[in-house]
Amino acid sequence: MTEPTPAPDVAGGGSRTATVTSPSAAHVGTSSAARTATGTNGHHVDGATPRANGHATPAAGRPAHAASESRTADDVEAGIIALWHTYGQSRQQGLRDRLVLHYAPLVKYVAGRVGTGLPAHVDVADLIQSGIFGLVDAIEKFEPERGLKFETYAMQRIRGAILDDLRSQDWVPRSVRSRARDVERALERLGGRLQRTPTDRELAAELKIGLGELRELYAQLQLTSVVALDELIAAGRSTGGAGSSLAESLPDEGAEDPIATLVDQDSRRQLADAIAQLAERDRVVVTLYYFENLTLAEIGKVLGVTESRVCQLHTRAVLRLRTKLNEQPEG
Repeated sequence: MTEPTPAPDVAGGGSRTATVTSPSAAHVGTSSAARTATGTNGHHVDGATPRANGHATPAAGRPAHAASESRTADDVEAGIIALWHTYGQSRQQGLRDRLVLHYAPLVKYVAGRVGTGLPAHVDVADLIQSGIFGLVDAIEKFEPERGLKFETYAMQRIRGAILDDLRSQDWVPRSVRSRARDVERALERLGGRLQRTPTDRELAAELKIGLGELRELYAQLQLTSVVALDELIAAGRSTGGAGSSLAESLPDEGAEDPIATLVDQDSRRQLADAIAQLAERDRVVVTLYYFENLTLAEIGKVLGVTESRVCQLHTRAVLRLRTKLNEQPEG
């Protein structure tokens, strides 16, 4: 009489069926290995029951599948090695997918390391998606018979896939990015040596280029200063709050400045009060000249005086207005 018992698969996944001989059958034909697991009086040592292959099975107090659930790291490693061997022979997509699931934590680790130095608007989930393609490519091209460690090989392929995807999305040529780094390093060297901000001529000499070429380089580097307007700024991003976007912090050049408007209104009021305190003839000259846009000769005809006299009246009125405005209290 036999009964099926689940046992771990060689490849580390699923289970296979092993045939176990009943106690009566084991008593009739017991191997030497099985006899070592039983006592002389027929009782089993250490609560084990004999199996057909000579190994001991768990006692009746433990379930038969407990051994398969408590798999050690060595069992997992042996299963992965067998899975690699099977995949190398058959190249089945199902086996490849099992390898991808096993090594998926590598992608998250590499994506986290690469994303550390990137802008905040770059989503780590996008990096992980690119890294998965690199992991699949690494599995398909890996040769276990070379004796190399797959994790080391895969991390390089994953990182390369992420960087390639980032470069494909970048509108700035790699040569410009390289020149930008050269300029930044030159500025750091000169700043540390001179203890001040270097001039363009000094920076050009440090880079061993002409001043005109440096200015052309500045125009190219403007492309590298583009930022995302929807990027969150201030403390809201780190504390999980709503925060505010960069677009909300940019000034509106077409909007009126409320402070400038108030200052202009106050200046107009003070000027009107000062004009009202002038003599009648001086007030007429100022009104006709500044509000009616008449010339000095035309004002002279209106007042019945010469043009030179109107000029004198205008000069006197301006001096009196300036004096009265300076006498106004501030604030």
